[in-house]
Amino acid sequence: MDLAADFLVIGSGIAGLRAALSLAAAGEVVILTKADPRESNTGYAQGGIAAALGPDDSPELHARDTIAAGDGLCVPGAVDRLVRDGPRYVRELLEWGAAFDRDADGRLALGREAAHSVRRVLHVRDATGREIARVLWARVSGCAPIRVVDDATATQLLVRDGRCTGARFVAASGDGGTVAAGRTLLATGGAGQLFRETTNPAVATGDGIAMAARAGARVADLEFVQFHPTVLNIEGAPRFLLSEALRGEGALLVNEAGERFMTRYDPAGDLAPRDVVARAIVREVERTGAPVYLTMAHLDAGFVRGRFPTIARACAHAGLDLGHDRIPVSPAAHYLMGGVATDLDARTSVTGLFAAGEVACTGVHGANRLASNSLLEGLVFAARAASAMTGPLQAAALDSAEAVDLRLPPSATGTVPAAYEVRDLMWRSVGLLRSARGLDTAAARLEAWLAACEAAAGARRDDRELRRTTTLVTVGWLIARAALRRQESRGAHFRTDFPARDDLHWRTHVADRLVAQ
Repeated sequence: MDLAADFLVIGSGIAGLRAALSLAAAGEVVILTKADPRESNTGYAQGGIAAALGPDDSPELHARDTIAAGDGLCVPGAVDRLVRDGPRYVRELLEWGAAFDRDADGRLALGREAAHSVRRVLHVRDATGREIARVLWARVSGCAPIRVVDDATATQLLVRDGRCTGARFVAASGDGGTVAAGRTLLATGGAGQLFRETTNPAVATGDGIAMAARAGARVADLEFVQFHPTVLNIEGAPRFLLSEALRGEGALLVNEAGERFMTRYDPAGDLAPRDVVARAIVREVERTGAPVYLTMAHLDAGFVRGRFPTIARACAHAGLDLGHDRIPVSPAAHYLMGGVATDLDARTSVTGLFAAGEVACTGVHGANRLASNSLLEGLVFAARAASAMTGPLQAAALDSAEAVDLRLPPSATGTVPAAYEVRDLMWRSVGLLRSARGLDTAAARLEAWLAACEAAAGARRDDRELRRTTTLVTVGWLIARAALRRQESRGAHFRTDFPARDDLHWRTHVADRLVAQ
């Protein structure tokens, strides 16, 4: 099936849908969505969306919190756009019918999460992303210029004379096709499935990063992978996210003895930034040899279940009562701060190719994302992408980092790994705690696997599992190399052999560009 449109959007999360709605006013839009059109990280976002709407808040204060969480690497211009444009686009969601929670007097109920200095998180109980996706899909479904192609996996960006002209895709039936488009937006989300333990759905395999890199686009900050500290940790049960909003409403982290331990590791205690809490949990488990728990037993059980019904049901399925029981938790891969490098209008280094949402790296998150800024980023930068996509074509002028040229390894015979082998290696060697020895080993193994995947591609052209594995290996290799290169600890990137932050040498962005052999 070959299609043509003015605009191609790859991905159906908050960024892809919001951009498509604006683009529809300027021409025909095709959205390629990988699986069920509502299966994205947007729908899994529990906590909420941050915006400076409260009486004690301001864009300046939101920016200060964002930059503090970003540990010295946030791009100030990107943060400024996020916090100043954010309230406008959140109000737009309200006008479109988003049913954010309200207080008894009708005012927006604002929650607080870790590293926020005030309450600024709008929420719909603990299913905020699902509600935002509902509102956006309702508008997309009624928009004639937008065509949605379900169960279509984009496999390759089409580039001619340095300009992106669309993409190839494969349908669930196995049939291939192309979409020819004057402008293409990557809104493919993150890459949590690179790791054995993750909060992300099965579709989050880093496809957009892999395709963009292979098309010659610059990628940046890939070493910064955020591990959410509190994920349900029960043998045999799914790794279900336990939102940071739980701690914002008073949940406590305790060890096996029932002791609160977070102030041992950071003065901010349970509301310290995510990277700090995640590492503290690992250290406390190592110190005590026992699990760590989240407890809300000191709060009103009715309030807990009413405020967090989705989480309460997930705990109940595991045989636990969120309002009374201690819930065992551990970290898991959650969010990628790095991605396809863009300017503030979502342009990449390839003309005609744009990126927005988690797949993109604007520098807004720096080394560590502030809680509930992700949905806001999707709205703000998707709208900016749409505006740029309807204007003159030009590639981004990216001067924030000098890109290192990388060459894909030449194809070579070898064993193609199973996806679980890749994910296990990434979790063990490129996970929460890293060292040169582990990263070196991982990078070498990933490079050998990548060579084997390239060699197998010709004979197994229709093998969906091989395509998925090749994507995981490609992005994993890029992450491992970036993490090996950054010889310091900053934000979500922690090196046990370089445990200190080094502003003198490393207050900069690490960027790569794949070049032809």
